[in-house]
Amino acid sequence: AIAQRKTLNWYLPMNNWQKDLRQYITKQTHMRSHVRGQCMSWLDEGLRARAMTRDLDWGVPVPLKEANNKVLYVWFDAPIGYISATQRLYPRKWKQYWQSQHTRLIHFIGKDNIVFHCLIFPLMLMLHGAYVLPDAVPANEFLSLEGEKISTSRNWAIWLHEYLDDFPNGQDTLRYVLGAKMPENKDSNFSWREFQSLHNSELVSIYGNFVHRTLTLLHQYFKGRVPVPLSPLPRACVACLEEAKSIHMQLETHIESFAFRDALATMMALPRLGHRFLAAEAPWKKWPHHPKEVASVLYVTVQLLVRLSVLSIPFLPDTAQKLKALLGLSNAHWDAVPELKPHHRVRSAELLFQKIDDRVIEAQIRKLNEKNHYP
Repeated sequence: AIAQRKTLNWYLPMNNWQKDLRQYITKQTHMRSHVRGQCMSWLDEGLRARAMTRDLDWGVPVPLKEANNKVLYVWFDAPIGYISATQRLYPRKWKQYWQSQHTRLIHFIGKDNIVFHCLIFPLMLMLHGAYVLPDAVPANEFLSLEGEKISTSRNWAIWLHEYLDDFPNGQDTLRYVLGAKMPENKDSNFSWREFQSLHNSELVSIYGNFVHRTLTLLHQYFKGRVPVPLSPLPRACVACLEEAKSIHMQLETHIESFAFRDALATMMALPRLGHRFLAAEAPWKKWPHHPKEVASVLYVTVQLLVRLSVLSIPFLPDTAQKLKALLGLSNAHWDAVPELKPHHRVRSAELLFQKIDDRVIEAQIRKLNEKNHYP
């Protein structure tokens, strides 16, 4: 039998603020369906007062004389740490982050922490009255590893320092794969085979190959300089540049609504567009009899590379810098994508990504299984 004893606790009266919290959740415009569903489940069931103190020998002591030997419930105290950490980092301007109506407070969390960040912490901020409330809580669901729950205790995990030892300069590949597998609306799984497939079939064959093709053709036909296009540009060239701008705008919309997988896929739509455009226009078939048409095609594809270097920044920051260096860019920004003017010189083509061999992946799978153990 479990022994019971009486104890005194301090409670957060969530039941008294049911209407306010429901109104707050209802107004959220960027709330993922599983986040809203969990919050509404609590609200529909009826909120209850929840104990915010514990009888433990570790934790933050309750700052009341009558609360001797009491500590704060960790999820009452932990969000306050967000504020105190900001105070510590920016002692003179922390209020600009937490008390300005121009601030957007966004929590990127896992689904097991939804209630704390969508109901308990917002209520604490409401009751204080001087703080902005979370504007969005894009909580992810769970990511498993090779079909099993990630567990650090039994070493069923991929440790970052080991990954970087095994894949030097492979940060962007990991960013890309994790972005593509991000469990935004349902649980997802990371596998080494899919890691290899996404790297080889997308980063190497689509992204890197488009960069390499364009720069190779520029050096082959125009000695590495941006050619002078026809004026006005042919209709197909204009349509391609307009589609690239549209991709940029779509990507912005996805990021602003925290749809990062869609944003990543939209970024990859740009090199896909470049491949389609090159295949349709086939400049190698028009050379040397129609040099101006070839010049127009390659003028357009190099402008696509400029935009690609910008759109890659949130997802492939190291690759974006390499691409900017190849293009000789120094002033490309998200809201100011420059035009590479005719006669501008670009560097010779380089392979941005190398294919990952089967043996490398087999070694990673073997390593994971060998180190996995139950304590």
